[in-house]
Parts: sequence; structure tokens; C-alpha cells
Amino acid sequence: MPKQSSNMSGLQCLATENIWFDKHRYDEAEKRFYEGANGPTIQQQQVKTAQHQAKARQQKRQHRNSSSHGVGDQELVSRMKSLELENHTLHKVVEEMRAVLQKLEFRVATLEKSPAAVPCSKAAPVQAAPVKQVKVENGDEDDDDDIDLFGSDEEDEEATRLKQERVDAYAAKKAKKPALIAKSSIILDVKPWDDETDMGKLEECVRSVQMDGLLWGASKLVPVGYGIKKLQINCVVEDDKVGTDILEEEITKFEDFVQSVDVAAFNKI
Repeated sequence: MPKQSSNMSGLQCLATENIWFDKHRYDEAEKRFYEGANGPTIQQQQVKTAQHQAKARQQKRQHRNSSSHGVGDQELVSRMKSLELENHTLHKVVEEMRAVLQKLEFRVATLEKSPAAVPCSKAAPVQAAPVKQVKVENGDEDDDDDIDLFGSDEEDEEATRLKQERVDAYAAKKAKKPALIAKSSIILDVKPWDDETDMGKLEECVRSVQMDGLLWGASKLVPVGYGIKKLQINCVVEDDKVGTDILEEEITKFEDFVQSVDVAAFNKI
């Protein structure tokens, strides 16, 4: 019986004791104590670092926004200045145009006030030249038919004769002057059939074409391709006697050597 009572008293003591039920509170208090003594933990340092970084980002954003606002304000100010300058220039141009318009109006008003030209109908009549009166020595009225008041026909004949003599002299002088002969310098491209064509023989055939007003000049062989060369020859012709059509027709008659003839250059001399 005494043993049972002692057990009951111990249980009652434990029932009234609550230290173990509040263990997490004591653990938290102990943790805070050691953190205060040894400094913040790594997790707290990371939290503080993140907070500092967030503050730095916010400050940068604020600075960026303020700088962008400043640049925008500067741009707006510069645009306003340019608009003011342009407006001032336009005002100046308008004033100059007004001055010119006033001058024009003044000139028009002056011209309208000036007296108009005298019409042709009111112009002063042209006075005819006075006719010389010829005195008649004998005083007979029958002698009036022998007097020529407007000159004689002999003077007209003399003037016509002198004019004809001058015309004849000019015609004779012009006939003695040699007439100018129009000439042209032509460069022809004479193409053979193939690379086996004898170009020397081809040139002989071309130079064998002779006619009045044609003079052959220098020549050379110009490569075309695939071993083929064309003959490029110069000639001087009189335009009234020789034409390019005649030259092409005469040269292309040598069918064994000549494939085609082209005019490379044509210049007047």
C-alpha cells in the first residue's frame, strides 16, 4: 500500500510539470541566444544579400528612369528651340515677301497713273516732202511736157547695170574658188569563215577593190576567239562617190575568204 501511494505521488508531480511540452520554445530561445552570440547564419546572410541586391536594382531602375526622363527633356528642349528658330525664319521670309509685294503694288499704281500711249489714229500726220517747183524760163505752157519732175529713166538703167556687174563679178569669183570635197574615214571589220582562212590572201582581196574616191589605209589582225582573227582595215572615201553599202557589196563577193563585213567606225573628215 505504501508503494502504490508513492507511485501515485510521482505521477501527480509529472502531471503538474510542463517543461517537456514547451521544449520547442526553449529550443527556439536557445537558438536565438547562440545566433546572437556567434553572428547570423548563412541563410540569414543570404536573405540580407538578396535584400541588398533588390535595393540596388531598385536604385538602378530609379536612376535609369531619371536619366531617361532627363534625356527626353533635353530632346524636347532642343526640338522646341529648333521650332522657334524655324518660326523666326518663316516670319522673316514673310516680312520680305510683304515688302516685295508692296513695291510691286506701288509700281503698278505708278504705271496706272502715268498717261497712256497716244493711239495711232491720233498720231501726228506725216508731212509729205515738198515738191520742188520748176520754173519755166520761156513761160510757155506747152513746154511742161518736156520737164521730168520725178527723175529720168537713165538713172534707173545705170543703177541696174552697176548691180548686174557686181553680181557677175561675185559669180566669177565664186566659180574660181575650188569646191570643198566631203570625205569620211571608215574602219571595216572583215571576218573570215574559220581559223584556217588565209588572212594574207583575204587582205589582198579586200585591197583589190579599187574605185574612184577610195583610198585604202593601215590594217591589222584582231583576235576574235577560238583562234579566229578578223581583219580591221581603214580607208578614206569621198562621200559623193563611195558609200559603205558599195564597199560591203564588193568585199563580200570574195565568198571563199569573207564571211561578213561590218562598219566598226565612221568619222567625217
